[in-house]
Amino acid sequence: MLSFRMMNLLSRIKTRTKKKIKRKNPNQNPHKLKNQNPISSITKNHSSLVEEEEEEDTKECFSIKSSAPSHTHGVQPLGNLYFNPGSINSRDTGLGNLHTLTDELVLDILGFLDGNSLGVLACVSKSFYVFTNHEPLWRNLVLENFVDGFQYNGSWKSTFVVSKGYPLLHMASGDVRSFKVRDFYSDYLFQSWLCANLEMKGEWLERDNIVRKRGISVAEFVANFEEVNKPVLLEGCIDNWDALRNWDRDYLVNLCGDDVKFSVGPVEIKLKDYFGYSDQVREERPLYLFDPKFAEKVPKLGLEYEVPVYFREDLFGVLGNERPDYRWIIIGPAGSGSSFHVDPNSTSAWNAVIKGSKKWVLFPPDVIPPGVHPSPDGAEVASPVSIIEWFMNFYGATKNWKKKPIECICKAGEVIFVPSGWWHLVINLEESIAVTQNYVSR
Repeated sequence: MLSFRMMNLLSRIKTRTKKKIKRKNPNQNPHKLKNQNPISSITKNHSSLVEEEEEEDTKECFSIKSSAPSHTHGVQPLGNLYFNPGSINSRDTGLGNLHTLTDELVLDILGFLDGNSLGVLACVSKSFYVFTNHEPLWRNLVLENFVDGFQYNGSWKSTFVVSKGYPLLHMASGDVRSFKVRDFYSDYLFQSWLCANLEMKGEWLERDNIVRKRGISVAEFVANFEEVNKPVLLEGCIDNWDALRNWDRDYLVNLCGDDVKFSVGPVEIKLKDYFGYSDQVREERPLYLFDPKFAEKVPKLGLEYEVPVYFREDLFGVLGNERPDYRWIIIGPAGSGSSFHVDPNSTSAWNAVIKGSKKWVLFPPDVIPPGVHPSPDGAEVASPVSIIEWFMNFYGATKNWKKKPIECICKAGEVIFVPSGWWHLVINLEESIAVTQNYVSR
């Protein structure tokens, strides 16, 4: 597989080639050039080409966040090896006979080990040191071993060590020292760092083709959007919510205190500990607080919002207490979100942003998003590891599709209606707080 750097370079060359071909004018009379200054003509053409290439550089290149640290262990993309012909990939020499395995398979095997075994294996070679310190391995160990909550401590490995209570290894956040390994090249390991530190490109955010409505009647909503199964962004329909005025970090932490824990993936965690995690973390797939029992845990939260008038006719309600989970409070840092999926049980959904902003990408039921591979029965969906990875590798493909996705940025005070069967992806552009509910429309 080509490295990210090489693929990016090749894509830029291909794009420029297309541009150059387009610049040729088949109707141009070559004899007209006789009366022109050839140097001037060449200079103008070269100048235009340079401007064109600079424009392409802007469109094709990716930008790393200005605050991004270098890779913790010095991992480089495999393409860099081709620019250092005298180098030998220490990834291969340190793995011995296991070097024939893919990086993904090596990590899958290491995923069966406990923390102590990973620590021992890290001492075998520089290569094993890099692999065994791959943060997702330690993240999985924390989430498996501390389901009642944890306090994030600068890295997942440090969090695991401190949570285990090893007295000699207690480390303050940010004090963990890591070795940087020279000449270690791996696209797979580098991509985790890249996706965690990549800026959202402007072109990923600029398309906004959703219908926006303010003050429409319920009858208009039903006729123009619900019955025809069409997304819409509604403005002004939650202006009376107390949640819109009250829900920020301080209010929620004070209201929930130390006695209430919220669902974050497989663990239950205090809200202040979750915010402590989100302040420190920089990873490819930040944990998302997604709790279906928030109103039961903290009844006041359930009283500070109400279902918008457009969604109050809900056939799910006939199930009473047998109704499956249907409403959630959602909190997450920038970069967190949900990859492509279709809501279960043929439900539609509404999502109201209370703080922050979210980028939405939606495809109709008959269009499977690029890079997404559902099983024949739709029960499972294979897709890129992270949302940023999807934008990097597949978003550009939608430009030339006849059925382009519906896209928008939903901001605080706005509500998006997601019709039944629609594929949708959402990523938080900043720390965001939202309420969402699934319902069965007519």
